[in-house]
Amino acid sequence: MNPLNNHRQSLILGIILALLLAVGIGGTHFNPQGLARWFHIVSGVFWIGLLYYFNVAQTPAMADAAADKGGPGGAAINKYVAPRALFWFRWTALATWLGGAWLLGPKFVSAFTFGAGLDDPTHYYLIIGIGAWLGTIMLLNVWGVIWRAQKKILGIVPASDEEKAKARRVALLASRTNFVLSIPMLMCMASASHGLPFFNG
Repeated sequence: MNPLNNHRQSLILGIILALLLAVGIGGTHFNPQGLARWFHIVSGVFWIGLLYYFNVAQTPAMADAAADKGGPGGAAINKYVAPRALFWFRWTALATWLGGAWLLGPKFVSAFTFGAGLDDPTHYYLIIGIGAWLGTIMLLNVWGVIWRAQKKILGIVPASDEEKAKARRVALLASRTNFVLSIPMLMCMASASHGLPFFNG
């Protein structure tokens, strides 16, 4: 059986290849921080990739489909694409946050308090703290706002037409907020490890 014929098997194959490479390159020395970073990055790419897909492809396409009176409409996307995409979207959001908490480890509290009381000349705790808070806000948005609204839109929970219309607007604004927040969040996450971009202190 070819694992490339199935998305789950392809995902598992990719994970196995990455682990084999890690063992092959790193030998027998296990680095939990490296594993945490890898998990956080892969989950984050999954999550943010879907966020960008929703905001720049699916949502505008759904608006076009709704406006096209003679066209096929958006029923197929709502029935087949959106539920699957939202499943991966919400669970990779949680995985990304948990991976980030794992990666921060003993620095978790210092990051979320922006390094209060610490000598932080490189501004590491300020930068990673901003990124961590933005990611946390985005996670809460996914589970507390977007998913609750989408359950009404997709008919997972009963809702009137008026409630569905309101839920569409709420989901759009919450998703667009996450889209906006993701850009400085990614800048902070990368900057904490690779230096502040654009300016030198």
